[in-house]
Amino acid sequence: MFEIRTDLAVEEKESAAGDGGGVRGVSLREWRRADSAIKMTEVVVLNETGAKAMGKPKGTYLTMEARRMGRQDKDYHREVSQELASQLRRMIRTLRGRHILPAEDPLRVLVVGLGNPSVTPDALGPGVLGNLRVNRKLREAAGAPRKTDEPVILSGIVPGVMAQTGMETAEIVGGILHETEPDLIIAIDALAARSIRRLGTTVQLTDTGIQPGSGVGNHRHSLTLESLGIPVLAIGVPTVVGAAAIVHDTISAMIGALWSRMETKNMGDYMDGLAPDEQYELISELLEPEFGQLYVTPPDIDQTVKRLSFTISEGIHLAFYENPQEEGGCGI
Repeated sequence: MFEIRTDLAVEEKESAAGDGGGVRGVSLREWRRADSAIKMTEVVVLNETGAKAMGKPKGTYLTMEARRMGRQDKDYHREVSQELASQLRRMIRTLRGRHILPAEDPLRVLVVGLGNPSVTPDALGPGVLGNLRVNRKLREAAGAPRKTDEPVILSGIVPGVMAQTGMETAEIVGGILHETEPDLIIAIDALAARSIRRLGTTVQLTDTGIQPGSGVGNHRHSLTLESLGIPVLAIGVPTVVGAAAIVHDTISAMIGALWSRMETKNMGDYMDGLAPDEQYELISELLEPEFGQLYVTPPDIDQTVKRLSFTISEGIHLAFYENPQEEGGCGI
């Protein structure tokens, strides 16, 4: 069976479910508040059967689809930040309920900005760290009291990529954990999507950790609870899509165009008779010898990454510092 590259669980669910069917071992919940333009989708991989069908580990994958996120609309981006903060707080409450995180504040959080700051589609993680208000140095300076009224002790790192450092990201993060002993990691990374309409408009939040470099199919050592010993929440936004996937999305339109002319009607009949996996295999055979594993990104990706970096950093800030519904502390 063919596989179009994607890091989004919602797209894997759409593919695995086929024409409206369900997937064993996977639950799906969708909602949208009446006053919100953000569509929420929660995919939960419940067991090994679901993990095998989805090609993803067990856990919760929350997707926020915000179609206007590419625009310079401060109010809309504020809404996205608030929704992200709300979902971060919910996941942290769940981890505390499972006694994976300490029940009392301050929570010691390490934010890891994955990616290469010199490559714009891969610079989301470093961009978020550039906007983050870290406070660990102030809270743990020499002579400062260990007890603080603040809900979070926040630190951050941009570990770079292996081509720059010669080290796996997991090795760098592991060394930092040994020295700073955080309770939780929040990892930020750029992802790959199957559909071009989700580029820069979709945020995925998951409690399963992350594979550095997964956005371009370059899997490295994972950052997970199992590999690091502390929980890892991952925030990702798709910034690239495979060229073959774009062509595959246009197959129906191409078949219609072929049918419209007598001299190409037979070719239209041939393409229409191919199964989806055969269509994708044909496209890959035509593209890859000429272009290799080609990934495409929007022309305004620099502005998109800049806006998204700020939006995600504000979501992290609000998760810990905003009082939701007038509750005390950070609401987690």
